[in-house]
Parts: sequence; structure tokens; C-alpha cells
Amino acid sequence: MSPLLRKCVAEFLGSAFLIATVIGSGIMATNLTDNIALQLLCNTVATAGALVALIAAFGSVSGAHFNPVVTIADRVFHGIPTREVVPYIAAQIFGMIVGVMVANLMFGLSAIDISTKTRSGGGIWLGEIVATLGLLLVIFGVVRSGKSTLAPFVVAGYITAAYFFTSSTSFANPAITIGRSLSDSFAGIAPRSAPGFIVAQLIGMALALVAIRIVFPDVDEFADELLMKHEED
Repeated sequence: MSPLLRKCVAEFLGSAFLIATVIGSGIMATNLTDNIALQLLCNTVATAGALVALIAAFGSVSGAHFNPVVTIADRVFHGIPTREVVPYIAAQIFGMIVGVMVANLMFGLSAIDISTKTRSGGGIWLGEIVATLGLLLVIFGVVRSGKSTLAPFVVAGYITAAYFFTSSTSFANPAITIGRSLSDSFAGIAPRSAPGFIVAQLIGMALALVAIRIVFPDVDEFADELLMKHEED
């Protein structure tokens, strides 16, 4: 198996398990309680736990991006070669679609169950900008500090906080936004709302790229060293 194919399989599996956790725990939460705050807490805790496990498991293979904006940002800072960007993103989106189908089927729903949950408005889109900006700052900050081993816990910690402090509950991921449109459940998003989220996430990414260059001015040099090691391996 080629190294790129192995990485794409890791991105596919990680993305599939991540969205299966998000959707499945959301459905389970609504089955267990009618309290919306408790539903959100259940969804958050499950997602955070999965992030720790999945990033720790697949980080050494693909970097455990599971997110197109992370992949694009990593390419901008020379963390991965250009030829890997499209395969990574394709694996992430395909993984999210398969994962949401499995989650729907586990709970007796149709494999594709288009969401009717509208999530729209300036405040919510701003929430997605903030969520995505913060996520990328946290990821690149912990990597640049030389503490990559803490990444699973740092990312999970940030997402746990962002579930509650952002108005959008922090999707911060175009691939997961697409996947969540295929489940009419607690964590779903109506397809008509998805483009606004994705645009906001891309804006958050653009702001993060600028902020990372300012806060970590030697990020390119550091990433070049990682890329050389990556290609040697």
C-alpha cells in the first residue's frame, strides 16, 4: 500500500468515526432526555472523547486532520505536499458521508435522512468564524510549541469549550458540515444552511492563516523541517 493511500485510509476512518460519534451521541442523547442542555452536554462529552482517541490513533499516520480547513492550512504552511491535499479532502468528505450513514442505521433511521434543522443568521455564522479561527490557532500553536503529543487533548479541550461558547456549537469543519446535513437529528443541519456555515469556516481559516503568521512568524521554517522529515519517512 502506498504511503498516500495509507494516509487517506486513516483520514477516511478517522472522519467516519468522528461523525458517527457526533451524530450517534446526539441521537442517543435525545432518546435519553428531553433536557436540551443535557443533550448538548452528552453530545459534547462524546465528541471530545472521540477526538482524543482518534487523533492519538491516527496522528502518526496522516496527522489526523479529519477537516479540510486543517489540511489546507497545513499545506499553506508546508506541512504536507500539494499532491496530498485533494486526496485528503476527498477521504474526509467520503468518510463523513459513510460515518453518518452508519450512525443513522445504528439507530433505525434511513441511511440518508436529510436534516430539516435550520441553522442560520449572522450571529451563528460569526460563531463558526470564531470556532474555526480558534481551532486552527490551537492546533498550530501546540505543534509550533513542540508539544504535538498534547494535540489530542488540546483539540478535544478546545472543541468542548467551543460547543458551549459559540452560537453555532462549533462545527468548524466543512466536511462534517456536509455529513451532518444527511441526518435529521440533534446534530444535523439543513442542507440550505450548510453553505453559510462552510463560507464562515473558510473565512475563519483565512483569518487564522494571517494570525498564525503574526503570532508564529517562523511557522514556515518549522513546517519545512517537518515536511522534509515526512518525505524522508
